[in-house]
Amino acid sequence: MQTTYERELSQSKEFLTRNDHFLIVSHVQPDGDAVSSTLAVGWLLSCLGKKFVMVNEGPIPKRMSYLWHAEEILDLSVTPLDRKFDHVICVDCADFKRVGTTHEYFAEGAQLLNIDHHPTNDHYGSVNLVVPNAAATAEILFDLINDMGLELNESVATALYTGLLTDTGGFRYSNTSPKVMAAASKLLEYGVDGPGLSELLLEQMTLPQLRLLTRALNGLELTEDGKIGWVSVTDEDLKATGAVHEDMEGIVNYPRNIQGVEVGLLFKVINEQAVKVSMRSAGKVDVARVAQSFGGGGHVRAAGARIEGTLGTIIPKVLEQVRQQL
Repeated sequence: MQTTYERELSQSKEFLTRNDHFLIVSHVQPDGDAVSSTLAVGWLLSCLGKKFVMVNEGPIPKRMSYLWHAEEILDLSVTPLDRKFDHVICVDCADFKRVGTTHEYFAEGAQLLNIDHHPTNDHYGSVNLVVPNAAATAEILFDLINDMGLELNESVATALYTGLLTDTGGFRYSNTSPKVMAAASKLLEYGVDGPGLSELLLEQMTLPQLRLLTRALNGLELTEDGKIGWVSVTDEDLKATGAVHEDMEGIVNYPRNIQGVEVGLLFKVINEQAVKVSMRSAGKVDVARVAQSFGGGGHVRAAGARIEGTLGTIIPKVLEQVRQQL
């Protein structure tokens, strides 16, 4: 008798083999797992001889340019499409809102394959391959590619390893399971440069990124009991330091890493009436539940939400929700 996962893998395989002319999308402001998963699906479809287009609402991080065909992921804010698609593959999108403006290119009644690992995923696809206990969407794609009998090569192995590396914090987070390490070990056999990727993705910083981090930490605040720490970033901070959005990657971990802090928060001002909040937990607080209370989602230890309002009104609301979980 098939397990749920085996059934979902089978349904996904049928979706991919039965159809053609796919649109592959990942979440807005894509991270390493989103980019590498987009490309891994593209590689899979190319092996099947399928036609596809890879897109995102905006640009992908420059440091991901080494990945197989990364330059083919279209930035829709620069290069709009001239057609809509009946078959769409969404990777690493915890809910439908996370696809952003790419939904404008979904045909009416389009069939969606939803491949994701967030516990808050609401199964919005026509076919859903959702594994909440997977460390990364890349881990699920590793299984799918193997289930389809496709032989890995260095290009796709590097993409999959990138997704695992970034979503496990360099194999340091609690989601680093024996299964993840076994997959990483197998991927290294195909020639993946593990140390090189760790240096590029986890160690190196641009000068603007360092300046932004310094500016953000100068505004670090803690609650009186020292259990919640937070920083904020505005467009003025980005302009003053010459930084871009991807340079905010990892800043939220600094308040979280302070001894005694249970939850670290990063407030990014989007505009005068909207703020994006990134949340990290030491484990005691389920920040996915906090994020969901604001219309967001994510994982127990890492989550986020876009909240309408000003920074001055949003910070106390988020702090109150976190306090209720402590």
